[in-house]
Amino acid sequence: MLAFLPALTVLLSTLIIVSDLYARRVPNVWLAMTLLLGAGMLGVAWMQGTGGPPWPALLGLLMGLVVLLPIHVLGWMGAGDVKFFAVLGFLLGAKALLPIWIIGSLIAGVHATLILLSRHASLQTISDWGSAQTRLSASMFGKRVTTARQGRKGLPYAAWLGVGALITVFNPELMHW
Repeated sequence: MLAFLPALTVLLSTLIIVSDLYARRVPNVWLAMTLLLGAGMLGVAWMQGTGGPPWPALLGLLMGLVVLLPIHVLGWMGAGDVKFFAVLGFLLGAKALLPIWIIGSLIAGVHATLILLSRHASLQTISDWGSAQTRLSASMFGKRVTTARQGRKGLPYAAWLGVGALITVFNPELMHW
């Protein structure tokens, strides 16, 4: 795999993590620009003979779409999550998708569990977290976050996929299964 694809993955994943946590948004323009830049770099490398054909990247893109698109169609996941996963498949290849998905899903599961526990009033420690969360929401930062989210709710799944992508890029042995 060419070195610029993992570097592009790190850049995109970092941006998506921040954007999804803050505003629950995965900007299409970032995904499109990353695809265009990655495709251009792959094409140039292939034409110059320093890289292979783009088929593995295209297979990764297709696999990312095929795997998560049904979940989006059911209404359980946002379109941005699916598109981001597909772009990760393009950048890192189909074999990277499994570890990214497992890591991202585990983190999302922990996040969902903490949210559910924070709603359970009989747990004093978690209840204290809930009141801290209420204070944060009332703060200036909390108000900016609420405004940025424009009513979008749900887990920031793309952010957790981004964390999975970062872990996978920095531990490439995870892609060899």
